[in-house]
Amino acid sequence: MAIIDFVVIPVGTQTPSISKYVAEVQTILEKYKQQGDIDYTLTPMNTQVEGDLSTLLSVIEEVHEVPFKHEDINRVSTNIRIDDRRDKQRKMIEKIDSVNKHL
Repeated sequence: MAIIDFVVIPVGTQTPSISKYVAEVQTILEKYKQQGDIDYTLTPMNTQVEGDLSTLLSVIEEVHEVPFKHEDINRVSTNIRIDDRRDKQRKMIEKIDSVNKHL
């Protein structure tokens, strides 16, 4: 089980808002969630997904392409962090619970 957080940043948008692109990404993630392939959480600064690493990397590739579907976008910057722990199968919420035990 891996966890990836990412942000897809279209460069050259007509306004500072990128919420329409974020919404399109969330639609793709929901499709994968409904298939049972991933779970995800949208945050104010990024999106977090968990699942099999190879599946997650395919998902990231697909969501990176989202802004390019708009004819005015010719550049996209996607930032990715991967947490791939192999000794335990832990979900995102379990990591949070682990920290909360120390508070």
